[in-house]
Amino acid sequence: MTTGNHDTLVYRLAQILVKLNQGERLEPQALADEFGVNLRTVQRDLNERFAYLPLQKTEGRYRLDPAFLGKLSTRDIERFACLAGVRGLFPSFSDEFLRDIFDIRIQSTLLVKGHNYEDLAGKEALFRQIEQAIIARRHLMFKYQKDDGSKSYAAIAPFKLMNHKGIWYLAARDGNKLKTFAFSRIASLRMQDTMFDPDPSIDKTLAEEDGIWLGEEKKEIVLKIAKEVAGYFKRRKLIANQVIEKELEDGGLILSAKVGHPNQVLPIVRYWIPNIRIISPEGLQAEMNLELLAYTGGNTTT
Repeated sequence: MTTGNHDTLVYRLAQILVKLNQGERLEPQALADEFGVNLRTVQRDLNERFAYLPLQKTEGRYRLDPAFLGKLSTRDIERFACLAGVRGLFPSFSDEFLRDIFDIRIQSTLLVKGHNYEDLAGKEALFRQIEQAIIARRHLMFKYQKDDGSKSYAAIAPFKLMNHKGIWYLAARDGNKLKTFAFSRIASLRMQDTMFDPDPSIDKTLAEEDGIWLGEEKKEIVLKIAKEVAGYFKRRKLIANQVIEKELEDGGLILSAKVGHPNQVLPIVRYWIPNIRIISPEGLQAEMNLELLAYTGGNTTT
């Protein structure tokens, strides 16, 4: 689906939700005429995309269950419209899962950044168990599969399930340190009886952070971007926390980024070779060149 088509879909769904929220009884053909789509499209909106809504159908007209009337804010309506348009982003397709989106507590457990997604089929129960622990502010214990073997964690305070570039992570506090755990590597999870206090500063950090390296001390990396690719970096942030420091006379850029780990930057630098170079910290460009040299067997462009 193209961006334009997706925007049109979201607009239509949002408008339908507004009408439902206001108590209107919707006739599918009238909606089709209003939005310039065919009847089958509107029927799909009502019967599939809004399957999680408590809709009532009487004499061919749809309306929202009166118990839910007026409870959606403008922000809610926009969010639900987007969710209905990209249901595949979430690991559970069940009506129960999407119905939970109405609950403000459930909304607060999720943080989505990006549109692609990993397949988490079969792990729906684990996902929902973590959600409930976040809501109840209960500690978790689980086993975590690292590259060098499994490690057990206990008294982990879960704050958010984050979707970053299509991958789900659990953002949690381990002792006094904020960490991220790849959701797919979590196993043998149990909710503990002990509870933890809310921490608004962590919620703020999670909302503002571009990457997943949450517990690391931030270091500044400065890059020189060639004019041939500068436009890509000006249009959107391709590197976590990037700031354009200067536009050069030849059309290039000097760009800085404060990151918790070099891997937030190095993959982008490698991708754009030879149009991007690391200015500082000193030695990082040379280290990357040596890695590339070893990888290519002595044939590389720098």
